[in-house]
Amino acid sequence: MKQDMQGPAEGAAQARPPRVPAQRAARAARAARAARETVEARTGGGSGRAGGRGGEGRAARGEHTHGEQRHGEPAPPRPRGAVVRRSSVRGQVLDALRTALVTGELRPGEVYSAPVLGERFGVSATPVREAMQQLALEGAVEVVPNKGFRVVERGARELAELAEVRALIEMPVVLRLARTVPAERWAELRPLAEATVRAASSGSRAAYAEADRAFHRAVLGLAGNEQLVRVAEDLQRRAQWSMVGGGGAGADGGRGGAGGRGRPGELVADAHEHTALLDALIAGDLEVVRALVGEHFGGVG
Repeated sequence: MKQDMQGPAEGAAQARPPRVPAQRAARAARAARAARETVEARTGGGSGRAGGRGGEGRAARGEHTHGEQRHGEPAPPRPRGAVVRRSSVRGQVLDALRTALVTGELRPGEVYSAPVLGERFGVSATPVREAMQQLALEGAVEVVPNKGFRVVERGARELAELAEVRALIEMPVVLRLARTVPAERWAELRPLAEATVRAASSGSRAAYAEADRAFHRAVLGLAGNEQLVRVAEDLQRRAQWSMVGGGGAGADGGRGGAGGRGRPGELVADAHEHTALLDALIAGDLEVVRALVGEHFGGVG
């Protein structure tokens, strides 16, 4: 009678499987779950504990997570492709701004805003602002709060000082290399020297400035000192930016003077100094090398 009066709950309790099979099932489930989490952790998938709670573990390794971001987890890293494209745009804008500085399109003393320049280049203001910040570090422009960037004006004295510093850095290095570098290594630089002559003959100040930097970079690069090459090129850029107009240095940033060296005839003369210097280096004529390097930097020597 007592058994007949049992409720549904008691009946269900009596209908439960024996305890031992339930324990085995639980252990099997835990083992399967652990195996699945281990596989997910190794492959970067899933959200198991072995993977550092899924997205967190993968984010720590720099992997991209395709699922939705969970509450409390850090945002997934930005895809590498986007970073490369952003850097490429900034680099292209920086090159364009440097060319505009050499050609005088960006005039000394004038203030330019990032949004206006961005419209000119067909990009947003952000890469322009980043490129301008780099030019500010290089001394080409200065920040004007709430307005933009002013192109730095350089007088004849500052240009002469830049030429003197370049001579103090480059002359000893070139003379040392003239004593140690074999003629065949100098001969390998012939195409670069001839490229400066072609660029100068074209009348393009920007093309000549680029070819001139490439030649000097190759010469100093034979010393095997990367810091030297960077410092020398930075000084050369600073002088090149002021080549436009009267009273400045030329595309090479060497000789100063009232007329400057930005005129086409001066560019060609400057370029031929490269080929003459290379001839002297191949011949091993140290006296001619010394005279040419001094003349190249405005009579310093």
